[in-house]
Amino acid sequence: MPYGDTNWSPLFSRMQPGGFFIAQNMPEHPGNVWFVGSAATNASDATSAGRNPHVPFATLDYAISHASVSTGDTFYLLPGHAENLAADSTVDVDVSNLHIIGLGWGGCRPTFTCTAIAGDFKLAASCGILENILFINGVDNSTGLLEISSSDWEIRNCEFRETAAMYADYLITVLDGSDRLHFHHNKVIGNAADGSVSAMSIVSSDHIHLHDNYWYGNYDTGVIQFITTASAAAHIHDETIWQLDDTGGAAGVQMILDTITGSTGVMGPNLYLVGIVDAANITEAITGATFNVMEPVWVNNAVAEKAMAINWTASTD
Repeated sequence: MPYGDTNWSPLFSRMQPGGFFIAQNMPEHPGNVWFVGSAATNASDATSAGRNPHVPFATLDYAISHASVSTGDTFYLLPGHAENLAADSTVDVDVSNLHIIGLGWGGCRPTFTCTAIAGDFKLAASCGILENILFINGVDNSTGLLEISSSDWEIRNCEFRETAAMYADYLITVLDGSDRLHFHHNKVIGNAADGSVSAMSIVSSDHIHLHDNYWYGNYDTGVIQFITTASAAAHIHDETIWQLDDTGGAAGVQMILDTITGSTGVMGPNLYLVGIVDAANITEAITGATFNVMEPVWVNNAVAEKAMAINWTASTD
């Protein structure tokens, strides 16, 4: 049908190099389409691979080296794809405007396992989407499985896990200039025993937007932590955060923490914050002298008790 007709379809057809024919949704696939799958029999890091799921690339970093800058290339990671993050920048997304999609469910999703302290998956170029990928920490003192160091990334429907007795310093690091990060509908599941510093650290990045995520684990400092240099205009809402740390005392078990006193942002509404230290720490569940809190924010610090509203000072007219 002509463009603009009510029956017009966004689907279009494309002949991939090598004779593979695909039909695509144009708004979702403006650029080239690539396939990555280490479990495939014919997987290969060769220039002739990657154009169809029967002969995919073997590694994502090699696949990204074939992407066109800013044209909106899409990468499909096939079910069962697996890589070890064995060095700094094992995966270095250094091309802008990419869409990286994991296919599969549960433990069959594409999986990246950190096996070295500095091993990471790095988002170094701006403007992209990362979705439906499983990240696993498999080494003590990992400095961050996922490192974000550029602006305008959307990360959705991913999962981050610590394996038993392996503690990451940070599971996710958001570095200077990662403005407008949109992190939503993810799961971050750390170990219940003492170990990690925080689930996410944020440095000098403005307009961060976190919502509809599930956070769990034992974090020595805070689950979500603003560090080093202030960030501006963060918005964190509709989150469930379980903090299992009990070493900081009554006022030391923060769920959201600004360690530098200067970060700004709106915390709430619909935050559900759970701790295990049954003491005078409801106020300190969110600690940031220059934050604003929007109700409802519910805090629970003991089993067999119902939550209470966070008791920050109310605004007055």
